[in-house]
Amino acid sequence: MAARDLGTEEENPQAMDHQGQLPADNHVHTHWSWDTPDSSTMRKACERAVALGLPAVAFTEHLDFTVWHAEDRATEEGLVDRYPAHQLPIDVEGYVAELAEVRDRFPELRILSGIETGEPHLFAASIARHLEGAPVDRILGSLHSLADDDGRLVGVGRLLHGDADATMRRYLGEMVGMIESSDVFQVLAHVDFPRRYWPGGSHRYVEKDYEEEYRAAFRALAGSGRALEINTSSPLASADQVRWFHEEGGEAVSFGSDAHAPAAVGQKFELAVAVAEAAGFRPGRDRFDFWRR
Repeated sequence: MAARDLGTEEENPQAMDHQGQLPADNHVHTHWSWDTPDSSTMRKACERAVALGLPAVAFTEHLDFTVWHAEDRATEEGLVDRYPAHQLPIDVEGYVAELAEVRDRFPELRILSGIETGEPHLFAASIARHLEGAPVDRILGSLHSLADDDGRLVGVGRLLHGDADATMRRYLGEMVGMIESSDVFQVLAHVDFPRRYWPGGSHRYVEKDYEEEYRAAFRALAGSGRALEINTSSPLASADQVRWFHEEGGEAVSFGSDAHAPAAVGQKFELAVAVAEAAGFRPGRDRFDFWRR
């Protein structure tokens, strides 16, 4: 099920002049995500967003599968399980109840429902079944894991310790396939996710070494008309990387803190705005919109 568009300024009478405003945070996790502590509530995240002057937040909880359907591509490819299998399903009833509570409590803040779906190209049937019962406003697509030789999905951070260079090139190649074979997501999240776990520290990662692979992913994303996320969880994407997306025809970027704690909501957004502007993107149709070329 497709997520709804935020609409134009004319369609949304609450829209205001975006000049001087920070953008919406389209990637926030709370305790409804399996990897986020119970202390990370929607209320605390909203309080942080209001304090920063953000126009909107999207609670994009993790949707990862440890068991999948026969109709999923993961089954067709012979994948047997996920390692390590810490992932848990979303408590939809609890999530929806808390979402309604904060929407009532913070009328000045636009609060979107959402999911961050891992490996969506492998789990189309499972994702569709989830969304039938729990449609959302914002859907992020992420690649967190790759298949190993034993038919297991393994977190990419673990695979880097074998051959980091080969793993990164394989990762970006898989991302092209994910973009081309899944249309469920609106925003491609953290395109260089493995850099967080780079052997010896992320400062040793040389982005330029993978320019060709990045550009292939960006061409595919631009061709699909979807947005690239500028993820502000350390390390922040470079202006070069976002410029490559612009040069490959990318139309829009989304800002996401990837916060797993309330204090991280909107983190480094001033820097992220500078990165977007340097790459050629500007505020969109209203302050809730993606930034556009």
